[in-house]
Amino acid sequence: MYDEEDLLQLSALQHFLFCPRQCALIHIEQIWEENLYTIEGELLHQRAHSGKSEGRPMKRTEFGMPIRSLELGLSGKADAVEYRADGGIVPVEYKRGRPKKGGADEVQLCAQALCLEEMLGVSIPEGALFYGKVRRRKVVPFSCELRTYVRETTARLHEFIRAGRTPPPEYDEKKCPRCSLLSVCLPKKLSRPASVERYIERMLNEKGDTP
Repeated sequence: MYDEEDLLQLSALQHFLFCPRQCALIHIEQIWEENLYTIEGELLHQRAHSGKSEGRPMKRTEFGMPIRSLELGLSGKADAVEYRADGGIVPVEYKRGRPKKGGADEVQLCAQALCLEEMLGVSIPEGALFYGKVRRRKVVPFSCELRTYVRETTARLHEFIRAGRTPPPEYDEKKCPRCSLLSVCLPKKLSRPASVERYIERMLNEKGDTP
């Protein structure tokens, strides 16, 4: 169990899976920059973070609900939590883009469910991801495998943050151009091709052999 002062932001899980360096810049070095993608995301989340509730036939929805787990050592806000007439509870996470590979969105959503289960003493079998680009929900079952992966990833995240070290940059042509920290991270300038690294290493070894 974690103490209150040791709780990490839920968003750190997704940052960690997307790019450990991005996670370190945000959650260790406390650096944040805005770009088009983050602004679009904030606009999508404005309603979700209002803290208001909405009643409809067969369900009630709480927006921007504060959640935490002392077992996982995480805290944050659930974009939306639906309380259905049949007693089911469904966390819903809003994303600005489209469904993507990697599983980071599913991990973040499942972590929210684990927080809610601990807080409310209930079982939550599934949640939903709503993607703004396609205006569609994706239902996410919280399988045993996903729950285990969330717990393992959270433990790795805590170790990573405790270590307090920012990894060196590695340019990824798919991820880096849409990262809001691109101008801070400078992956193209600070990371060197493997061939250059090998050349420098060879030159140093040759100099070391010189009498």
